[in-house]
Amino acid sequence: MATFKVVTPAGTSYGAPGAAYDYEMEALAPLDAEIVEIAAKGEDEFAAAARDCDALYAKGRPITRHMIEGLERCKIIALGSVGVDSIDIAAATARGIPVTNVPDTFIEEVADHAMTLMLATFRRLVVQDKLVRDGRWKEGRPALLKLPRLMGQTLGFIAFGHVARAVAMRARPFGVRMLAYDPYVEELVMSPYGVEPASLSEVLRQSDIVSIHAPSTPDAFHLLREEHFRQMKKTAIFINTGRGPTVDEPALIKALHEGWIAAAGLDVLEQEPPETTNTLLKMENVILTAHVASASARFDPVRRRRVGAEIALALTGRWPRSCVNPGVLDKSGLRRWQPVSMERGPNS
Repeated sequence: MATFKVVTPAGTSYGAPGAAYDYEMEALAPLDAEIVEIAAKGEDEFAAAARDCDALYAKGRPITRHMIEGLERCKIIALGSVGVDSIDIAAATARGIPVTNVPDTFIEEVADHAMTLMLATFRRLVVQDKLVRDGRWKEGRPALLKLPRLMGQTLGFIAFGHVARAVAMRARPFGVRMLAYDPYVEELVMSPYGVEPASLSEVLRQSDIVSIHAPSTPDAFHLLREEHFRQMKKTAIFINTGRGPTVDEPALIKALHEGWIAAAGLDVLEQEPPETTNTLLKMENVILTAHVASASARFDPVRRRRVGAEIALALTGRWPRSCVNPGVLDKSGLRRWQPVSMERGPNS
């Protein structure tokens, strides 16, 4: 019997189907820890099977208050994603259990994808491709003659964390003006990226491209609603590589359908995968990708090694690196072993 028991939902993975836990075990095997998959359908069944775990590797299913309250000796709940909305953070905090994510593992991939959607949407790439395939070659150029060039346009960020900053670095050479709304980020952080601080209304009214990067938290739920899309330019495009629930999707559909904004590039939706009846699937002025912005050959190994390392730190009595509820650390029984960055967690 192993010294430490790490439980995780069975049949769920961020990576390839049937992927083993070799990367996670690089840090866990020396501690005589094992990863045990729980094939439980119901909440009660999962809670019972996880009760005696030393760590919970959360993926593929919500971890509810009921599950968390049943944990008898769990030292950490670890996620292999940036978003932590699948975990009841308040319940974990009440139990003194640190919850970790991987906020800095795939910043560059997501920034690349955001920039790709931005350029493809701005230049109507999917429409142009379809015109060629449909034998309508001569219609391509006239369709673009009404559009401005990218240089001199205004790019507005909603939230200016690590991904938005990486996007700003990519966008700056295109000669765009950049604004950002983020009440948690100081002007001195924005300035080196060539970004001006602005209110949400200023970003919406002045931007030709609006890119949202807010995390999925209760405060950010439906951060953008109908009244916000009405403030945007009719020629504006909207990009979301953050989280679907930050946007009121019916309001976005209405904005696109009624011409309040011109186009959208979306990697995330409120419901994933979307219903086949979702209007966005039928709109020519929308480019969609399947929540894949973080994916690359580097993505899975790095993310999973990070999860294993975070769990290993907690199992050996040390603070994890990226705790999203850092207030619990002093009460967790774990010891501090390195300086603590003020930019940890889902908003960093």
